[in-house]
Amino acid sequence: MDALLVSQSEPAAPLSDALRITAEAMSEYLPSDAPAAPQPHAPQDVVLHLFTHRSIAEPILVPAVAEPLLVMVLAGSAIVEERAAGGEWEKSEVRIGDFFLTSTTQPYEMRWQTTGGDSFEVMHLYLAPALIEQAARDLGLRAAGPVNFVDVSGGRDDWVRLLLEQLRSELVDSRMPSRLLVHSLAQALAIHLVRTYRAALPTGRRSNALQAYKLRRVLDLMNQRLAQDFSLATLAQAAQLSEYHFSRLFKRATGLSPSHYFIGLRMARARQLLLETERSVIDIGLEVGYSSASHFSQVFRREVGVTPSAYRNPGIGLEQ
Repeated sequence: MDALLVSQSEPAAPLSDALRITAEAMSEYLPSDAPAAPQPHAPQDVVLHLFTHRSIAEPILVPAVAEPLLVMVLAGSAIVEERAAGGEWEKSEVRIGDFFLTSTTQPYEMRWQTTGGDSFEVMHLYLAPALIEQAARDLGLRAAGPVNFVDVSGGRDDWVRLLLEQLRSELVDSRMPSRLLVHSLAQALAIHLVRTYRAALPTGRRSNALQAYKLRRVLDLMNQRLAQDFSLATLAQAAQLSEYHFSRLFKRATGLSPSHYFIGLRMARARQLLLETERSVIDIGLEVGYSSASHFSQVFRREVGVTPSAYRNPGIGLEQ
């Protein structure tokens, strides 16, 4: 994988139907006033993005990526909120040196409020999966299956901070980055992450929850069927379970009932379309499974807090 330093200030791009994107594409999805940055000089094992963020009130939908994502605050401070589709907001107060670790397979929502000025700066670092696999083999974990990480929000870790700062310095500040040095730093980081933040199970969830491969199959099916009526029987069949056992295990895995999670996915898709397209509210409602504009508006207002038109155009309180 080539090292990539990206600086961008274009609006967020529409989220595709795929659950994951490549690390190189992430800069197209996040609003940023990033400073100009030099281009990389040599292929490496990581992808690096720099962003300068201002406060955003409306949540943005962040796609999942194939690689584990590390985010570290370089300057400023902020209150960052995150949630899975249909879930509760989780708040973190972050400052210089704090980091996030994400390896989710699903898109999620974020919003933030700067507290140390008008903006704060962060770096995103994506490690090539081969580095994680090599670290796992070195630590004798090859037989344990694919490595998954626990999610960390606003954590502090001296090793993570040191290695990220060294990688940023080599890739950004050096006129001729050393492939060997970047590889060594990235490998050291991968080993530390596997040692310290490896999830006990593939999804980091309890063993009596829905198995990881079944959960992925069900979530894929949910995303494919947003325009169709919710069918517990169809989802349970995909998981090869009775409806009762499927509902119980799904809630243990996600914290939400299947129907509530499905509504959350519908609302996340509707919010994305309202903000990123000029399609009518009725058309958007149809795409996420509501044949009645009034029913769509009612559910949207209950879940989001405002009507679809007011969400698209702040200040408008009534559907047009």
